[in-house]
Amino acid sequence: MTRLARFSACVYCGSRDGARPEYARAAALIGEGLARRGIRLVYGAGDVGLMGEVARAAQQAGGQTFGVIPRHLETVEIGKQDLTSYVVTETMHERKKVMLMNADVVICLPGGAGSLDELFEALTWRQLGLHDKPVFLLNTEGYWDKLIALVDHMAQEGFCSADFVRFMQVETSPLALLDRIEQLRG
Repeated sequence: MTRLARFSACVYCGSRDGARPEYARAAALIGEGLARRGIRLVYGAGDVGLMGEVARAAQQAGGQTFGVIPRHLETVEIGKQDLTSYVVTETMHERKKVMLMNADVVICLPGGAGSLDELFEALTWRQLGLHDKPVFLLNTEGYWDKLIALVDHMAQEGFCSADFVRFMQVETSPLALLDRIEQLRG
């Protein structure tokens, strides 16, 4: 019987590969690194894009995987049913809630509108005191530079607090990000 991981990381990322091969390499390093550290991957259950990369790398390294996908995306994102746990929800909102509530930390890799939605919901819920989980942003090849600048601008213009800015912990290296998560575990 497989022992359940005591610590889980929710990974938000693109259902596409993106324009640079570095994005897929970073996703694979995150998946493998989580598995090697005994951290369960919680993610959107897709087998495409960066989602597929992070999951396959975690599986190949012997890690536990917990995927959550809404029914209407099972064929679009090619639901990866060979995961340790595979959950199908009725709505996107349920998916996001199940993912966040089953994780101890959040990691956001490069992605599109869906990843932004997930990231900002996690940050907003933290701001509102609905959770106190660390939220990491992996800024591979400067992908998130403009978003980081926008969040800083929001604070400078008085539309969010400095705390909100600090909730988004930025790393450029997958290994440095994994080391920071490892430190949180104690």
